[in-house]
Amino acid sequence: MNQLLGVPGFARLWVAAFFGETAEWMLQVALPVYVFQRTGSAATTALSIVLGLLPAVLLSPVAGVVADRWDRRAVLFGVCVGLALVALPLVAEPGVTVVYAVMAAQAALASVFEPARNALVPELVGVADVTAANGLMSVNGSVARLAGGWAGGALLGFGGLADVMIGYLAVLAVAAALLAKPFHRVAAPAASSAREPVVRAWLDGLRELTRNHRLRRTGLALVFTSLAQGMFLVLFVVYVLDVLGGSEADAGLLRGVQAIGGLVAGFAVATVARRVAPAALLGWGSVVLGLLSAVIWNLSLVTTALGLYVGLFALAGAPGVVVGAGVLSEIQSAVAPERAGRVLSTTFAAVATFTTAGALLAGALVAMTGPAVLLNVQAGVYVLAGLLMLLPRRGWTRQSVWRYRAAPSLKS
Repeated sequence: MNQLLGVPGFARLWVAAFFGETAEWMLQVALPVYVFQRTGSAATTALSIVLGLLPAVLLSPVAGVVADRWDRRAVLFGVCVGLALVALPLVAEPGVTVVYAVMAAQAALASVFEPARNALVPELVGVADVTAANGLMSVNGSVARLAGGWAGGALLGFGGLADVMIGYLAVLAVAAALLAKPFHRVAAPAASSAREPVVRAWLDGLRELTRNHRLRRTGLALVFTSLAQGMFLVLFVVYVLDVLGGSEADAGLLRGVQAIGGLVAGFAVATVARRVAPAALLGWGSVVLGLLSAVIWNLSLVTTALGLYVGLFALAGAPGVVVGAGVLSEIQSAVAPERAGRVLSTTFAAVATFTTAGALLAGALVAMTGPAVLLNVQAGVYVLAGLLMLLPRRGWTRQSVWRYRAAPSLKS
């Protein structure tokens, strides 16, 4: 872990990612709550979430090729500047329509940011150390979730959306400053695909996901985890404000406190679990997350004491980080560097598509069934995804499931 942080380019990207994710979490928590406050409707809250996801689907062909065609560090810097500019209308605490437009614009820029950042990691540390690097990224992502989630909810509750936006812009400016200078790379940058048509390059990434035997099952598991996440995004707001009787700050706290478990899991992935197969990380992480979610959702029948939920949500952050590290490591280690951006963007587009489907499903059904039924369905879908990854498949041995054999790491 210390050796990875000793790589100058990765260390700077790591810190920049912290500030960028802190800013992102401020809006992820504040905006759905703001919309729910203005409308009182779970369906409109679901719509705001969908508008924050749809651009990732529509712009997948462009986002992946941008991440492969241009310098990925420069792309990240440009996205940070763009995020700040499109967020400026929110300072005036506008109506819901303007919030929808800003969320869509932010999501469009984020659809470029994620594949570029994750495709850049192997260039900075080498392919053999991507699992450990993803674990460290999860560590600062968890701290950012805690800081940004709490700040987003608290600033919204105490000062309104304008205060949230002032904090958001300040934090995002730090991330942009850290990305302004070029990185030193351990591995050579991916070959440019400047002459390759955009659609053809995107289709190449899509084919990679379907023909690569390592990624086919992972893709199916991602369908289920994305559906579950989409349901959660809508139902969580209803659950905290209506079922638990909590406030905006409580919603921010419960989303943010998951960072505590995420910190522990991130350090574990970066150290003791760095050679565990990514498929096993994804499988066991999903199963544990589903079972723990079922406990949380049904506990409201017994108590609504906020302190207990703070502890449980903190614990739930650990398997969530394990799932994310498993997915990224599986893709980064199975795909050639020159195609990493387009494969990652196609993956994120699929995640956004099924997250959108889950959010729409929850928003449409919650008024008819109530949140309790749908929350238990959501937990079950996570378990299903995990079992899919853990069931034996041809060509696997016990050792290959639990041991990720890669090229020599930076330590050699």
